[in-house]
Amino acid sequence: MRTLLLSSVLGAAVAAATPGVATAAVTAPARPAPPPKEVYGGAWKSGHVQGIAVDRRAGHMYFSFTNLLVKTDMAGKPIGSVTGFTGHLGDLAFNADDGRVYGSLEYKAAKSFYIAVFDVKKIDRMDMSAEDSGVVSTVYLKEVVEDYTADMNGDGVFDGNTGATPDHRYGCSGIDGVAFGPAFGKRGGRQRLTVAYGVYSNTSRADNDHQVLLQYDVRRWKRYEKPLTQEAPHTSGPAATNGKYFVYTGNTTYGVQNLEYDPSARTWLMAAYKGVKPAFPNYSLFAVDGTARPRVRPLRGQPGGETGKVLPLAPRGERHAATGVRGWSGSSGQYGLVALGRGLYYVVQDGKVTEDGVTKQTARAQLHRWTGAAPNPFTRLG
Repeated sequence: MRTLLLSSVLGAAVAAATPGVATAAVTAPARPAPPPKEVYGGAWKSGHVQGIAVDRRAGHMYFSFTNLLVKTDMAGKPIGSVTGFTGHLGDLAFNADDGRVYGSLEYKAAKSFYIAVFDVKKIDRMDMSAEDSGVVSTVYLKEVVEDYTADMNGDGVFDGNTGATPDHRYGCSGIDGVAFGPAFGKRGGRQRLTVAYGVYSNTSRADNDHQVLLQYDVRRWKRYEKPLTQEAPHTSGPAATNGKYFVYTGNTTYGVQNLEYDPSARTWLMAAYKGVKPAFPNYSLFAVDGTARPRVRPLRGQPGGETGKVLPLAPRGERHAATGVRGWSGSSGQYGLVALGRGLYYVVQDGKVTEDGVTKQTARAQLHRWTGAAPNPFTRLG
């Protein structure tokens, strides 16, 4: 090793001293600019903000407004948008490995659930078509469809988009939260896309008290990707997941709205709308230790002694003595949550404005520092 290193040093010195021999300049990768204290996502005639994604090196932020995706710079100036979604576009996640943005996309009436993949480099103008611009491709999630359409009471009837039914396995209402991070129980390695179920609020059943997380290795997903065709939904997608996991939190209202992995803390955060079951604390934020190994255990509330890979909640925040569930009761993050590292997060504040008599939805990504304190672990900066 010493000989090889010495040879390399001497070779570089000789090249630098020899006339006519070019030497390549060594340029360190450009560091991202410090994150601004707030990024305004604009005001749009759309659904409310669902989530954000950030590419700090390129200086871009992406906002999901339910049926609209907006791309801005870090000063909040709009660069482009993708319109025409007739389904529900939810949480977003930036994939540093391929430079694309991934989002949850639901078509409940069509019994179709997808990951929408945005080729964000092509988003360079406003009002680009989700179907015709070549910006959006989609991958079908068979596992989600099977749980959403499960006939749990055996009456042979699909009850549709309602929580007032024993159908929908685990109370699955579709998908929402998405994030990239390592396999559960790993400290690093290949990044996987983690997809969180939406879960119906239903106080009359006991089998809907887990958050359900699916993990996928997306490196070979190109073979599944198809253009978005909303009138004729396709079924091109992986036959199986790379892992299905359960976190016992108590029932929430529509499950994990925003999912985020913080690599500096090796922690997964799950932001939810509070549940209403009186036996649970009904927290709005939960944390999972990303290094904790999943354990195969009986799933509480499931019929027939069903088992699954269970992830424990991290020993942080408030603790509910009766159930052992931990979390934070006063946290935000349901409308957008992104970890920037070193304890910094963007937490999104949703809002409305009226312009020329038209009500529009707004979003402000505001810089916060993680303190872990209860009831709200985030403190706004600036």
